[in-house]
Amino acid sequence: MSTRYPFTAVVGMDDLRLALLLNAVSPAVGGVLVRGEKGTAKSTAVRALAELLPAVPVVAGCRFGCDPASPDPGCPDGPHEAGPGVARPARMVELPVGASEDRLVGSLDIEKALAEGVKAFEPGLLADAHRGILYVDEVNLLHDHLIDLLLDAAAMGFSNVEREGVSVRHAARFLLVGTMNPEEGELRPQLLDRFGLTVEVAASREPEQRVEVVRRRLAFEDDPAAFAARWTGEESALRERIVAARALLPRVTLGDAVLLQIAATCAAFEVDGMRADIVMARAATALAAWAGRTEVTSEDVRQAALLALPHRRRRSPFDAPGLDEDKLDETLERFGGEEPESGPDEDPDPEPDGPGDGGPGDGGGGPDGGGIPPQGDGPAPEDVPAPEEAPEPGSAPEPAPQKAGAGSGERAAVKAAEPFRTKALSVPGLGEGAAGRRSRARTEHGRTTGSVRPRGALTKLHLAATVQAAAPHQKARGRTGRGLVVRRDDLRQATREGREGNLVLFAVDASGSMAARQRMSAVKGAVLSLLLDAYQRRDKVGLVTFRGRDAEVALPPTSSVDAAAARLEQLPTGGRTPLSAGLLKAHDVLRVERLRDPSRRPLLVVVTDGRATGGRAAGDPVALAARAARLHAAEGTASVVVDCETGPVRLGLAGQLARELGGTAVTLDELRADSIAGLVRDVQAGHAARTARRAA
Repeated sequence: MSTRYPFTAVVGMDDLRLALLLNAVSPAVGGVLVRGEKGTAKSTAVRALAELLPAVPVVAGCRFGCDPASPDPGCPDGPHEAGPGVARPARMVELPVGASEDRLVGSLDIEKALAEGVKAFEPGLLADAHRGILYVDEVNLLHDHLIDLLLDAAAMGFSNVEREGVSVRHAARFLLVGTMNPEEGELRPQLLDRFGLTVEVAASREPEQRVEVVRRRLAFEDDPAAFAARWTGEESALRERIVAARALLPRVTLGDAVLLQIAATCAAFEVDGMRADIVMARAATALAAWAGRTEVTSEDVRQAALLALPHRRRRSPFDAPGLDEDKLDETLERFGGEEPESGPDEDPDPEPDGPGDGGPGDGGGGPDGGGIPPQGDGPAPEDVPAPEEAPEPGSAPEPAPQKAGAGSGERAAVKAAEPFRTKALSVPGLGEGAAGRRSRARTEHGRTTGSVRPRGALTKLHLAATVQAAAPHQKARGRTGRGLVVRRDDLRQATREGREGNLVLFAVDASGSMAARQRMSAVKGAVLSLLLDAYQRRDKVGLVTFRGRDAEVALPPTSSVDAAAARLEQLPTGGRTPLSAGLLKAHDVLRVERLRDPSRRPLLVVVTDGRATGGRAAGDPVALAARAARLHAAEGTASVVVDCETGPVRLGLAGQLARELGGTAVTLDELRADSIAGLVRDVQAGHAARTARRAA
């Protein structure tokens, strides 16, 4: 086994280390979601934690890691008798992003079923992780249905497997840790809520800390064993402290005053449901045990809130994470009672003083420390105001926002209207792209639609089709008794149909023809709504804007829709309408993306009133726009035109553009899903009224 970087050698990362240690003390806290930029030691810290966990006693030969002191009566390998068992190191099981459902929860052992006629269960990663750590790197890229299975098992403490004639239930209690880079896309709020704690990490901006990170990483890579040996004492002391905190945990009490503070804090920050209250109570209890106390204090509640609430306040991917600490302190003070007396002061560091405070090999942040680690001496990077962008030499400064009805020279950015639930847009046909929720696709998961001969390894057996293929040959194969003789040629792979995520490329008209502030606000609100829909459907998004004489890629295709929303918010308006330039720029973006990811199908959403009044190319702007649109149609790109034309007299130019694109056109009003539902309700109500009048 390769030597892992020591946990106590991690530089800074106070909140991350504390959150991991609290879950090591009390797995009931519910796991940790670690969010941060690349190269910030997220994976290093998680892997190092596994070395700190005490050895686990298990029943000898049990594949499900039953505790010998109290074996699971429903264990598939049981029943077991209570006994001494054997000790094994706590496991850290890694779930790869490309894992299948079979690998996660387990499945029928096909080899035994076919060769021996035995219905045997082959355990998955959930069984391996029982009483250990289950680590998911890039959890935001994991398929939604796998995340649902994973979080359900983590919440319930067991896994139910009902598939292919197998019905198994086994214990699955583990410390769940997920890491993610927000630039690659967000988790849905419903899934964020299922993680007990969350931590935002960033690399330190202090040169001295960065130097220490590099120094230690280089020393570790030169001689991992010698480097780890230097931290043996600190690792042992921290391991003993975890054991002591676990032993103390059952004796920690939550007073009524503290429970009131927890409830008041959750209510003040308007978090949904009761999970936040429960997680805060468990985290505060673990904090008290970690500090060697038997009573929870207001400071424990405050620290628990900072770890348990920020991700639960995000109602959409466009909400900024974080917590208003002034509001938190005010709430705790308002509902605070008499503080219980705490134990003697202790060393706040989670590890004893060693050869310096530690840093992982690939980044760190915040000052060292840790029993209940401090927040840091300086402001977090996101709290530091960015310097104002200097104008280019010779350029005129941006004018102040103009009033409604400003002319075609308007340059001010307009705020977006409130987002709404949009009409479902999809790409026709059947794709094979990345899993998502927008368009129909052939996938490894979903409803079974048929069977084929396997190409390569068999992953999803279609049992009925396999039996049907083998049945006509039983006499020729000399079948005897009740068994069925099945050969490899008889095996059939199940074909399934699910949903895929698409590349949704927005081409937004920001010209003067749409520059009336009220209208542009509605347009931005519509695009923001479509972005929110793309986020929920696990799409990749890109943003092309056109105004003046040219078009530009405001955002190259990415999974981070909040980045697109930020660019949209800053989008200025005004000038002429180079519609052809916008369509050609969108064509270039789609051409490059097809080379990068041929399986992901694009959906082009053009947001415009259809007018074409300018551009760099010579010729009739309307004819040039029509020619550019036909270029998309010739390549079969699915497209939708969102018609932003308003007023009593409408030219219908957006509808003509949609026909040239070979797509459909919807108005801003039709884009609203609730307005469509309202139209259906109105029609139904009118029909009911007419029926009632005829009956009378």
